[in-house]
Amino acid sequence: MVKYGLDYTRCRWILPLLLGIGVIFGIIALAGRGWLESQTLPYVQQASLWQNCRRPDQGGEWNCESLMGYAWGRAAAATYLVGFLLLVICFALAIIAFAIDTLRFNFIRGIGGLLFVAAVFSVMGLVIYPVKFSSEIEMTGINMFSWAYGFGWTTAIMEICLGFFFCCLPNYEDQILGNVKPTYFYSSP
Repeated sequence: MVKYGLDYTRCRWILPLLLGIGVIFGIIALAGRGWLESQTLPYVQQASLWQNCRRPDQGGEWNCESLMGYAWGRAAAATYLVGFLLLVICFALAIIAFAIDTLRFNFIRGIGGLLFVAAVFSVMGLVIYPVKFSSEIEMTGINMFSWAYGFGWTTAIMEICLGFFFCCLPNYEDQILGNVKPTYFYSSP
């Protein structure tokens, strides 16, 4: 990407595309019912960020209770949701920043800083949830934090990594814009 510059048409949209993938993973984490699941048969417990569902036996009906009745449930949902909303804002800002013909590198560094703030909120929600869930809600059988919880962590890791990319990109402004002469390591005899 640095070799061809951000004007190179295929490389220009890589960072906004990765942010879009992070937004999709965040949506999956918010909507997914697989934050916590029973690991073995009979499956008796399944939880999302919003509710905890149990069933007494294999053929029984699921009984669900909202986690919003707990202060920690509201805190975990709110912090993860704030991190996700900041990620969506960064995605929109990145599309605007890379759509403009002349890049504003300070604007790009600001997006990186906002991504770090989003990562802090996301990680707070992802840490509050398992600690308080396992200590305050009775779990039966063998349970595991499952696929939707993993998508939440993937979103947080993407926020951190993309924050570094957005913050470090202005350091290579001359190389990106093509203002540096190439150096050749060939010497004539």
